[in-house]
Amino acid sequence: MDTDEVKKIIDSLDMERKIERINLEDAYQRVLAEDVHALIDLPPFNRASMDGYAVQAQDTFGASEDNPVYLDLIEKIRAGDSPSKEVQKGTCSEVGTGAPLPEGADAVVMVEVTDIQNDKVEIREPVAPGTNWALQGSDIKKGQLLMEKGTLLTAAKIGALSAVGLKEIPVFAQPVVAVISTGNELIKPEEELKYGKLYDINSESISNAVRSCGCKPLSSTIVKDDYNSIKNKIESYKDADVIITSGGTSAGAGDILRQVVEDMGEILVHGISVKPGKPTLIGTLPEDRGNIVLFGLPGYPVSALMIFHGFVAPFLRGLAGLNEVTDKTEIRELKLSRRYHSARGRSHFVLVKIEDDLVHPILKDSGAITALAEVDGYFEVPKNVEIIEEGEEVKVHSLSGL
Repeated sequence: MDTDEVKKIIDSLDMERKIERINLEDAYQRVLAEDVHALIDLPPFNRASMDGYAVQAQDTFGASEDNPVYLDLIEKIRAGDSPSKEVQKGTCSEVGTGAPLPEGADAVVMVEVTDIQNDKVEIREPVAPGTNWALQGSDIKKGQLLMEKGTLLTAAKIGALSAVGLKEIPVFAQPVVAVISTGNELIKPEEELKYGKLYDINSESISNAVRSCGCKPLSSTIVKDDYNSIKNKIESYKDADVIITSGGTSAGAGDILRQVVEDMGEILVHGISVKPGKPTLIGTLPEDRGNIVLFGLPGYPVSALMIFHGFVAPFLRGLAGLNEVTDKTEIRELKLSRRYHSARGRSHFVLVKIEDDLVHPILKDSGAITALAEVDGYFEVPKNVEIIEEGEEVKVHSLSGL
């Protein structure tokens, strides 16, 4: 099946994006599920923008180094205080940065151009009305839109939400994704490596790729490559929204994931016209089995990550609400260091290393683990392209998020 057809099938999968309310302290890197409006004016009162003296501006007109103006100090106001006296002609109040502006004042004189002796403030520079203070609601008015649905909550944005007194916010629930590695040869890193065995790579790499898409991976697990083991493990994940397996998708005698999914639900895709990753499987489990979407990735780690990034990641980001946000995948247009030949007839994901702003294809097969240590990203070659010339620009997708 062509890559475009596969993407259309994935886009057509109808899964509800769940919403939950969480404490603001838990909101980092979550995505707003609704528009948020300001609960209060910001600033909530007329506020001094710097340390100095709140005055009636007209009292300072004509002030200079040679001809200073003298005003009576009537009050000292710090941030958090509430003014008790009104500034009238010939008087002033000392204010700290962020302190409320007292009634009667319409400007703040910077402390740097003043001196004080015996409650007399010497002012050596005039100010205009409105200088060095912020009007109540000048930043945002109560009820005004503060952040839109789909906003990714960074540290700065959480700070803005805190400023209007929000304690709880609506966010898209993190989709739960079960990660399964299948294969009789796979063992965990803490086990002894015996002849014929391999350490499992995909459990950790795919789980972390899932996290980068705003989803919550369940504890990854290794399952033997037999019908009952795979079926029982899939059935155990009743609370998952998505299941991702790796291995067991090709046509070999020991690869039985297709049969399991056919018996439990429906297969939508088995085989994509892409290299690497042709034997990819996509299926669904019916509502009585949790209405789960299942992605069966190839077993080779490079192939698994490429298929994840090219097909699964956009789906997961959409489910997590991150499709409302600029795609986190960095794309750079860079020049190819050498001519590249591709097999005509199917799309090709080409792993690359980037050096001196040049793209160097990594010419290793999908089973070469060292490719993962070298890779910086990949570019896609369309199925009808055979040759990309040296110096030609390609769009490189970063794998830093994975």
